[in-house]
Amino acid sequence: MDRKRVIIIGAAGRDFHMFNVMFRDNWDYEVVAFTAAQIPYISERIYPLELSGSLYPGGIQIYDESALQRLIKDLKAEVCVMAYSDLSYNVLGDKISIVNAAGSDFWLIAPEKTYLRSKKPVIGICGVRTGVGKSQTARYISKFIRNFGLRAVVIRHPMPYGILKDQVVERFSKLSDLDKYKTTIEEREDYEPHIKNGFVVYAGVDYAKILERAEKEADIVIWDGGNNDAPFIKTDVLVVVADPLRAGNELTYYPGETVARMADLIIINKVNSASKEDVERVNRDLSEINKEAKVVMCDSVISADNPRIIKGARVLLVEDGPTITHGNMRFGAATVAAREYGAGEVVNAKRYAVGSIKDTYKKYPLLGNELPAIGYNIRQIKDLEATINATDCDVVVSATPTDLKRLVNVDKPIVQISYELSPIGDALDTELKKFAENAKDK
Repeated sequence: MDRKRVIIIGAAGRDFHMFNVMFRDNWDYEVVAFTAAQIPYISERIYPLELSGSLYPGGIQIYDESALQRLIKDLKAEVCVMAYSDLSYNVLGDKISIVNAAGSDFWLIAPEKTYLRSKKPVIGICGVRTGVGKSQTARYISKFIRNFGLRAVVIRHPMPYGILKDQVVERFSKLSDLDKYKTTIEEREDYEPHIKNGFVVYAGVDYAKILERAEKEADIVIWDGGNNDAPFIKTDVLVVVADPLRAGNELTYYPGETVARMADLIIINKVNSASKEDVERVNRDLSEINKEAKVVMCDSVISADNPRIIKGARVLLVEDGPTITHGNMRFGAATVAAREYGAGEVVNAKRYAVGSIKDTYKKYPLLGNELPAIGYNIRQIKDLEATINATDCDVVVSATPTDLKRLVNVDKPIVQISYELSPIGDALDTELKKFAENAKDK
C-alpha cells in the first residue's frame, strides 16, 4: 500500500515532536519535508538520521515555508500538518487556503494525540499568546513546589535552532551549560532565570527521552510552555496565562484559544498595568469558553538592579525579542520601568540599527521605541551589540530575562529589569497547595 505523503509545517518545536510521536515509525505515512517559519536561520537544515529513524535513512529536508506551494506540487504531498503556534486566525486561514489551493489537505492535530504520559505528577504552564508571563508564572510555581518540600524539574518547550543531532537531550543545571549548548538569546531568556533559582531545566528535540531523564530526578515535572502552544506532556493541572494588555487576543489566535479551553486554572496577569475594562473583557471572554476553570488575578511586578541611574537619563529600551516581534506587544517591561523610575528621553534604536537588527525592524514595521533582543546566532548578537553601541543614549534599560552583560560588550551602563508574578489574594497558592498535596500522596 502506498504511504500517504506528508509535509509538516513548523518552527523547530512542535513539528519535530509531532513527527517523533506520530510519524517516525508509522508505515502509513511518509514525511517528505518539513517547512520552517517564524524563526530566522532554521530552514535549509536536515532532520538527521539520529532523530528520523530507520524509515528515513537520509533524514528529512527542512525548507523555508515560503516554498510550501511549490513543494506540495513537486513532492506530491497529500497532507500538510500545521505544527507551530501563535498564529492569528487570519494568518492561519491564509495558510489553509495556500495548502488547499495547491491540492493538499490541511490538518490540525489535537494536542491529545501527541501527549507523552509521565510517571510523575505534571503541572503545565501555557499562555494564550507569547509574552503573557508564562516564564514568571513557571518560576513562581517551581519555587512554591520546592518550598512544599518537593523536587521540581522544569521541561521547557523546544527551541532547537542549532545542529539537531547535538540537541537530542539538553540538561541545564549551571550557567556554563548555556555556553556548552551554544544557546541563543531566546533560549537563555527562558533557561537562565530557572538556573539562577537553582532548578534543573531540560529541553531539546526528543521529548520522550527528555521526559525519561527528567523523571529520574524529579518529584514533580513542570512543563514551561512556549508561545501559545499546548504541552507535549499530559498534565494533571494545566495553568494558562492571559494578558489584558492584548485584550481580545485570547479568542483570535491559534492555538491560544484551544489551550484556554483546556485549562484547569486561568491566570489573568499584568492586572497592575492594564485597564479595568480590559481585565474584565479577558475575564468575560475566558469564562464564556471555559466555565470549569478557576480564574485568578495576578500582578506582574518589576524591579531594577540599579534604578537610580535611570532617573532623568536618555535611555535605550531592550525588550524580550519574541514578545514585541511576532507577539505584537507594543511595549514591555523596559517601557514600564522607564516610566516608573523617571527616565528622561527614550531613544529609538531604529535609526541606529545595523545588519540583521535593521532587517528585523523592516520585517516588523510596528516595532516602536523598544529594541528587540534578537540573537539566534553569533552574527545577530554582534549586530545587537553594534546597534546598542551606536545608539546615542546614556543608559540601556534591559528587560530581556537573560543577562546581556554576559553576551555583549557595550560602552554604556546596563540596568537589568526583572519581573515577577505577584498573585492578588491567596487563590493561586490555594490551588497550588492542592496540587502539591495530591502529588505527595502519589
